Amino acid sequence: KAAEEAEAKRVAKRQAVVDFALQFEGNPYVYGGTSLTNGADCSGFVMSVFANFGYSLPRVAAAQCDASTKKDISQIEPGDLVFYGSGAIDHVALYIGDGKIIHASGAATGIKISNYDYEQPTAIGTFME
Repeated sequence: KAAEEAEAKRVAKRQAVVDFALQFEGNPYVYGGTSLTNGADCSGFVMSVFANFGYSLPRVAAAQCDASTKKDISQIEPGDLVFYGSGAIDHVALYIGDGKIIHASGAATGIKISNYDYEQPTAIGTFME
């Protein structure tokens, strides 16, 4: 019973992070930005979402990848981070479930939902249990 409750809490916390992130869909992309409302870049968006839940993440995508606990794609869960880039990590997104991510994509589209495999992911990492 205790194990079931702990698992339910773990899943709920991940869902809370996803639900929080989703409310910023459509907000602007700003290079170097960390504001969820006025604009953020990919890593600034992820950093600011997690900061709301008391997590301290590095500022740039490559450092976020380095600092995260790596997972196999088969183990991906809502609240995990998906890292992209050939050679070097240059983009990060938040996995929201059902094969989808939310990310600060670029100036043209802002913060949007995409399929996680719109590009081949380089790594999956997490900062959550």
